[in-house]
Amino acid sequence: MSKVRAEPHPAGPHYVDERSGATYPLDDPRWCGDDGAPLTVSALPGITRAEVDTGDRSLWRYRAALPVRLDTPVSLGEGCTPLVERDWGGGRVHFKLEWFSPTGSFKDRGTSVMISALRQRGVREVIEDSSGNGGSSVSAYCAAAGIRARILVPEGTSPAKILQSRAYGAEVQVVPGDRDATAAEALRQSAHTSYASHNWHPLFLQGVKTLAYELWEDLGHTAPDAVVTVAGAGSTVLGCDLGFSELLAAGQISRRPRLLVAQPAHCAPLQASFAAGTETPVPFEYAPTIAEGTAIRRPVRHTEVLRAIRRSGGDIAAVPEDAIVAAVRRLAAMGLYAEPTSATAAAAVDLFRARGAIRPGETTAVVLTGSGLKATTTMAALFAPEEGDPR
Repeated sequence: MSKVRAEPHPAGPHYVDERSGATYPLDDPRWCGDDGAPLTVSALPGITRAEVDTGDRSLWRYRAALPVRLDTPVSLGEGCTPLVERDWGGGRVHFKLEWFSPTGSFKDRGTSVMISALRQRGVREVIEDSSGNGGSSVSAYCAAAGIRARILVPEGTSPAKILQSRAYGAEVQVVPGDRDATAAEALRQSAHTSYASHNWHPLFLQGVKTLAYELWEDLGHTAPDAVVTVAGAGSTVLGCDLGFSELLAAGQISRRPRLLVAQPAHCAPLQASFAAGTETPVPFEYAPTIAEGTAIRRPVRHTEVLRAIRRSGGDIAAVPEDAIVAAVRRLAAMGLYAEPTSATAAAAVDLFRARGAIRPGETTAVVLTGSGLKATTTMAALFAPEEGDPR
């Protein structure tokens, strides 16, 4: 990461540290500010229906909404995932099936844009830290781009996710300790190798924001009233905030949807701060959770995620473990095979209905972020035959 003086860049898109106001040019190969703070891209004007490339059946149909021109994107066909309407607890919701992405999770949206930009800049080797889905996604897109990848994972990561990264040719390094220990080791190694972090890199969020554009297009160029998603680091929350804010700025929608966010009760740092009425981290009780993809105790963009939720008039729910397990089973019973992390969002629908955050007659989109195939060991335990069952 180069150390350049932060200065204004009013003529076009640039990186912004929202906490200090520092700005940096987009062609600076950095992933954080000089003081170590996370960066985003300056506000963009959004695009209209006429600017969507309808001949491209991938998220690259929205390339006009991106802050940088990427003429040869690294694409595996990500985006354009199904939106299916189903009954859930006596009300209708629209499930966005992000596991139809090439590596089985929504992470492919951000990875495609991030790796495309890094390849265009001549990057030949990257590191990434992940509890699973982010690492397998970066591994796949690096394979497609001809970039070497080293993926750092915490011990206890799903074997299926580690296998997937290795199958794509990535070097996988298992780090002793939890998710935070893995992130700390990645930060140490980033001094020597380009850090393609799905939690840190601002261009990753630019890919995830296509989820908002896609929901808008899926629903006949209207915004849903509410979007329910699970959050660990909160990239789906921030991506939806970016995308719907741009659509609002472009006059394509009349209001942002409420962002309704689920976290497992065993690891809910965002919910704890939200309930306390603050933007800063507060103490909370941690325990291992079946929703392993959300077990992030200190989200990098903690403050920004909370601001996005509040800006939308949204809410956060802490979901008990038994409710997550029940949601996995309920989804599977209707043909939707979601990993527990993903099913946490569906479980939260019942909680948000009870609070009045989801209202009768409104359009609610529920983002199912990853496939049950990503968590085969856990899923096998949940669906093991009972004693005496011949199956």
